[in-house]
Amino acid sequence: MTTTQLQPMPDDWRRALAVVAHPDDLEYGCSAAIAAWTDEGREVVYVLATRGEAGIDTIEPARCGPLREREQRASAAVVGVSEVEFLDHEDGVIEYGTALRRDIAAAIRRHRPELVITLNHRDTWGGVAWNTPDHVAVGRATLDAAGDAGNRWIFPELVEQGLDPWDGVRWVAVAGSSTPTHAADATPGLERAVRSLLEHRTYIEVLTSEDPETYVRGFLTQHAERTGERFGGRPAVAFELFSR
Repeated sequence: MTTTQLQPMPDDWRRALAVVAHPDDLEYGCSAAIAAWTDEGREVVYVLATRGEAGIDTIEPARCGPLREREQRASAAVVGVSEVEFLDHEDGVIEYGTALRRDIAAAIRRHRPELVITLNHRDTWGGVAWNTPDHVAVGRATLDAAGDAGNRWIFPELVEQGLDPWDGVRWVAVAGSSTPTHAADATPGLERAVRSLLEHRTYIEVLTSEDPETYVRGFLTQHAERTGERFGGRPAVAFELFSR
């Protein structure tokens, strides 16, 4: 059977907005691509629906949220992202609906990206592992909000807040999809992707008993090399790209 090759990601854009549910979602998914893009002078902003406050069983949410926020900001800085916003939805119980779509549409109007990035919004990871409700809700709401952002009659209160419609989103790229269509070369950013994920040390140390750097490097390298088999042999980050 012939393996379908992945197409290169578009490069005729200047601003991207990455919208995910939790701290570390982007670092597990696509930060090697983001590092390469910021190297090229592109602007990337992160928007997180939660602070990941329910993600560590041994740390109560009131302490965990600020800790994971600090780790996320440090992690973003490693790959050249200086602006990180948090929407303050409740970790673990994010609800898909108009409130979430409104918050994401507002972020799109504020930052006016041509490319929007999110994480796998489907029920499973490749049909073998169940996805979390937070990922499904945020991913789906992001795809929907890309359209909401350009329609002045959806969430008209945003116009009253000074957020005029932005219909300039040209693509939504979904990382972690089991049906990717495009990829970005991970080689220039892979080492920084490792360092970026390592900034989430508190989370990683409860996730695995393996040495954190060994675990992180092995995980990211393996995924990049596997994707590269469909991208000319170069380590890569895969995306399912939806054009608008």
